[in-house]
Amino acid sequence: MCVLFSAWLYHLRAWTKINLETTSAERGLAFGGIVTLSVEKGLCRRISSYERPKRPLTAYFRFLKENHSVFRQKNPEMSSVEVVKKLADAWKELPVSEKQVYEEARRADWQRYKEQLAMYKAQLTPAVAAALKEERRRHLAKRRSFKQKRELTVLGKPKRPRSGFNIFVSEHFQESEGISPMGKLKYLFEEWRKLSAFQKQPYLQLAEDDKVRYENEIKSWEAKMVELGREDLIRSSKQRPKKNTAETVKKTAETVEKTETDKASSHETMAKLKSKKSEE
Repeated sequence: MCVLFSAWLYHLRAWTKINLETTSAERGLAFGGIVTLSVEKGLCRRISSYERPKRPLTAYFRFLKENHSVFRQKNPEMSSVEVVKKLADAWKELPVSEKQVYEEARRADWQRYKEQLAMYKAQLTPAVAAALKEERRRHLAKRRSFKQKRELTVLGKPKRPRSGFNIFVSEHFQESEGISPMGKLKYLFEEWRKLSAFQKQPYLQLAEDDKVRYENEIKSWEAKMVELGREDLIRSSKQRPKKNTAETVKKTAETVEKTETDKASSHETMAKLKSKKSEE
């Protein structure tokens, strides 16, 4: 009973403190939030933008929302994608007078949205407004990064070369100890540190081979991007390898020959290590 009373008293004090130290706007944003707001005392409260008015739908999306369920009932055999395509065609064929009805509704909602947004911003303290602005900036940056990565994947950009440690992890991840993935990584990191230079050599050599693979593939990919007019996706001049001279070509040939020899040696060494491990 004492424990329950203590817990109740703790939450009561916490809520009282929030009511005393925050404005009405901040109290409404104090729980269940997204953005972290730092205050002068070093405390952090979770706030969110759930009270922010939502932007009104465009005329086209109003048409979709209004007619989707009806069209779906009339065409149950169609997939969701097919339904949307049919509705898009129906919108294109819709008379201008009927489209105007949806456009006028959008204008009315937009005016109401601007008034509500002004009221919403007026109730925010400078600290809360700054925190929400920063969170929105991070969210947009994350979206841009995701879109860029997805575009590069679609365009077939080669994967970056792996390090010796990455190759070691990929080979031993399934058999390693550890309950969680992070536990396995921690265990493999310690195992990697215990390896001698001789034991690491096969993985380091495979990493060097992967660098050669990456350079060849990225050159070909960048040439393709130039043909497509996407010079914005290729590396800067500092990142690109220097142009081949007669001496450079000779050194490259020697390096490739040495790489092939070392590669064969590395595979042989790894085979011996695996054989020795199985015997143990």
